[in-house]
Amino acid sequence: MEQAFKIMIVAGESSGDSHAARLVEALRRRFPDSSFEFFGSAGTKMREAGVDAVVEAERMAIMGGLEIARELPMFVRAFKKLRSEASERRPDAVILVDFPDFNLRLANSLKKRGFKVIYYISPQVWAWKRGRVKTIGRSVDRLLSILPFEEDFYRENGFERVTYVGNPIGSEVKTGLRREEFFRKHGFDADSPLVALLPGSRKVELRHIAPELAAAARLMEAKDPSLQFVVPLAPSRSEEEFREAVSRYGVDGGDLPARIGFVHGETYDAVASADAAAVTSGTATLETAVLGTPMVIVYKVSKLNYRAIRPFVKIDVFGLVNLIAGKIIARELIQDELTPEALSRELLRLLDSETNLKAREDLAGVREKLGAGGASERAADEVMNVIRSS
Repeated sequence: MEQAFKIMIVAGESSGDSHAARLVEALRRRFPDSSFEFFGSAGTKMREAGVDAVVEAERMAIMGGLEIARELPMFVRAFKKLRSEASERRPDAVILVDFPDFNLRLANSLKKRGFKVIYYISPQVWAWKRGRVKTIGRSVDRLLSILPFEEDFYRENGFERVTYVGNPIGSEVKTGLRREEFFRKHGFDADSPLVALLPGSRKVELRHIAPELAAAARLMEAKDPSLQFVVPLAPSRSEEEFREAVSRYGVDGGDLPARIGFVHGETYDAVASADAAAVTSGTATLETAVLGTPMVIVYKVSKLNYRAIRPFVKIDVFGLVNLIAGKIIARELIQDELTPEALSRELLRLLDSETNLKAREDLAGVREKLGAGGASERAADEVMNVIRSS
């Protein structure tokens, strides 16, 4: 007899949207004799997977801190809408995906109302706000981690209901085009190096990071006019937004290098085809590691936001790829260290053949630590275990 389940699932940014969509698809694959109704905060990929978007996740793709404060009315409306939908539809479980500033508050509210709460892509409280482990203990029934060191951290800090399900990136990052096909499709010169510039998925990231990427590319172009650049854009961002950010916030007129192209929906192909990449810190660094492309990790927020956040950050290494490697294998340029001069210098260094080869060998070690595939399927099993528990 077919069982029917209602599941509320909430993501707030591009990477969370991708992870959530894969989990939705895995639930349907793993339990074909059951029917599922999914609703919640959904981005493009979740909607394509059949999630009813009572809130569009793209609207919440904001950096955090002061940016969230400025958009507080929108977040309050989204919070109330999701809470109201949960009360009306009575889901069998609520799955919250990453996005801790919003989702931990929602978890607390929904848990008090008697809902089973599962947190997928566990909050990175090991980096800052470690006191949130207690909050998680009060408001989350099951925590599903995708980073290999997190399970021990949570258990050492008194939270036992945590499972490392593996990292879906290891098996689910796939390319569609070979390098020569990608170059031919987009008009790149097969005999010249290609550098990928990944500015992040949030609009505020474009404001602070895109001008630095563009200026670094121009410096590299001045040293080697044969270089060409590709900007893989997140589904929620446009070429016009990138150009506007560079023009408005760039310090030297906002020009782009002559040989630059923009792609949508082909991020993995673009990164895999590149000889080196500048990657905004986050999930994209792990995706780049899986694709084997040497990278420089970049990150920048407003000076006021950085001063407000930095005292609470308990780690000196920011990039997930470095945290998993246990050492610095990708140079990090964070905040004031992110200058066009520094970034161009590091990217040019990675284009050296011996340096490039060593970087690729280090990335292979990260891929090995991420392990085999099946993370989404294991997460789906854990979700159903919680739903079926008394």
